[in-house]
Amino acid sequence: MILDEIFAKSKKDLLVKKEKTPLKELEKLCFDKKPKDLVSILKKNKDKFNIIAEIKKASPSKGLIRQDFKPLEIAKNYAQNKACVLSVLTERNYFQGELEFLELISKELSLPLLRKDFIFDPYQILESLVFKADLILLIARFFEEKELKNLADLARSLKLEVLFEIHSTKDLQKALYANAKFIGINHRDLNDFSMNMRLCYELVPQIPKESIIIAESGLDTKKLLLDLDELGIDAFLIGEHFMRQKDEGKALKAFVERI
Repeated sequence: MILDEIFAKSKKDLLVKKEKTPLKELEKLCFDKKPKDLVSILKKNKDKFNIIAEIKKASPSKGLIRQDFKPLEIAKNYAQNKACVLSVLTERNYFQGELEFLELISKELSLPLLRKDFIFDPYQILESLVFKADLILLIARFFEEKELKNLADLARSLKLEVLFEIHSTKDLQKALYANAKFIGINHRDLNDFSMNMRLCYELVPQIPKESIIIAESGLDTKKLLLDLDELGIDAFLIGEHFMRQKDEGKALKAFVERI
């Protein structure tokens, strides 16, 4: 299964990183972070749709998505067209991402940055801070409740927010145990990459009203956003659709506007 391969390679890569920069040395590189108020940034907006615009070169299901890939230029185009957060793929083997993209973008833009990766180790959380992420992704299905909560608590102690990605009621229960504030419902099944565009309708009624709910994957029409907005979704994470457009900023602007 492709996910097993991704995690196997990620674990090997992490061992190399730990040898190159031991945990104690990484801790010295950490800094006092001034947290951004992501609740106010991502909470449903009556004037526009909150779009987390993703910077993604490739994926294991679709292969190369963006041939002419210039992450900083893409980030600037998104920022100019009212993205509220930038999602940056940092997984190297299957998404062709780099941690350095986060730092590169943070030097030029003040928008909050989500590190999109397969995070499973405290070391990765510390390096997310070092490379200037504001928010990290934790995929609930990969952890037991206590393990998920421990990782989330570490991140929040470092002033990093956590987006808990869920695919089922069981995942939601884990996320709530870990005191989730930001909950992402991913329409894509991580086993076979099939899409269930009804998943938000199944899970949103089970989520506490004070949570910030983010819809992920398969969002390629304005009608989908309008329908999910009525359901109670606060924000939308969109990557592949924008990355396939000649002008990703123009495509984003069309989705941001409510009219």
